[in-house]
Amino acid sequence: MQTKHSFKYWQWRVIISTMIGYSMFYFVRKNFSFAMPVLGKEYGITNTSFGVILSLVGIIYGISKFINGFIADRTNARWHMSMGLAVCVVVNVLFGFSDKFAAWVTGGTEGGAFVAAMVNIFAVLLIVNNIFQGTGFSPCNRLMTHWVPPEELATKMSIWNTSHSIGAGLASVMCGYIISKTGDWRLCFWIPAAISFIGVIFIIVSLRDTPKSVGLPELPNTRTSLDGKDTNKEYRKFVKEKVLKNPVVWLLAITDLFVYIVRFSVLDWGPTFLQDQHLSPELAGWTVGIFEVSGCVGMLVAGRISDTFFKGRSQRTCAVEMILTAICLLALWLLPDGSSPVLMLILLSLAGFFLYGPQALLGVVASNQVTNRAASSAVGLIGLCSYASVIFTGAGLGWFTDKFGWGDVFLLMSIVAVIGSFFIFPLWNLSKDGYIHDNDAK
Repeated sequence: MQTKHSFKYWQWRVIISTMIGYSMFYFVRKNFSFAMPVLGKEYGITNTSFGVILSLVGIIYGISKFINGFIADRTNARWHMSMGLAVCVVVNVLFGFSDKFAAWVTGGTEGGAFVAAMVNIFAVLLIVNNIFQGTGFSPCNRLMTHWVPPEELATKMSIWNTSHSIGAGLASVMCGYIISKTGDWRLCFWIPAAISFIGVIFIIVSLRDTPKSVGLPELPNTRTSLDGKDTNKEYRKFVKEKVLKNPVVWLLAITDLFVYIVRFSVLDWGPTFLQDQHLSPELAGWTVGIFEVSGCVGMLVAGRISDTFFKGRSQRTCAVEMILTAICLLALWLLPDGSSPVLMLILLSLAGFFLYGPQALLGVVASNQVTNRAASSAVGLIGLCSYASVIFTGAGLGWFTDKFGWGDVFLLMSIVAVIGSFFIFPLWNLSKDGYIHDNDAK
């Protein structure tokens, strides 16, 4: 009884600690989107230039997420996560001095050479930032599979996944206020960095690794073929079969690619699009923030539906919600010019509500299929594919909006959501997990 009580205490302590810790990564990652409009006006940097940077750093983040997925399955999550966030804090402090660095390199504070130097400095700092941003999700995903049984993972992982929206939403509102009240893009980096530094200390103090690290037994009913022979050779063979050669993981990865195209189109370009529609920076921040809040609620509902109505088969929830997302985006495209911002906000919120179910649950499906021994490796592979989306949402959308404006973007996103659903529907009857059960051995 005491062991059960202790396990519950540590389970929720790990969930809450990783939620708070991971939300801090968003404070020092999504702040750049709110600095972009001010930097564009102040220095004449084009959407195409910003788009190229966003594509580059998104690819870097995807590669980092992939590599850190494999690292996370074999390292202590507490230190893996805290050290990565600490580097991101330092990089964001340096962001605020980008104009000083550019002036030092070029010997001036204006002109084409100065702007080019600033763009290059932003690119370098964003690359470094996103290399270490990859240390955020993978350790958390590994911990969740060690602390939460498969039959509860969709519900509790959905609760955990609200940290994405909490971090992005709070960062959006905060940076919207910073720009609206001060107009100083530097504070969009320095203030979030100060908050995230506190997050580093919090992770070190509050977080621990697997149940074994606090003297508790591992979860029951999570046997795998790796148990008892966890050598490097056997582990590599296990990952190769369970992850790299697993068609289920690849279908989930392709689906997530289309989910992230829609998600990043809103998160990366939402502030600029909304301000082009004559919304204030403050209101644009609230609008993107509400999109994230709706996503939080959507995740919780989707997780509950998966574990209760679909009996742990989260892929079914994902398939249905991708179609509903497409319908909301199509409705946004059909809105006539001059429509009420409130109506736009409602439809955008509904799109976030349905989109964030798949965003949270595709990783749950993968984690349950490959088991807790390779969960982060699988999610790392999915992350690599999903962040290939930035080729489209960064340079692609930057060029598209510079040339054609924002008119057909929502139609394009609706089509993307429908295509994504085609890849998840074949998994409708997939088994709920890949663990070895007693009846499997018979």
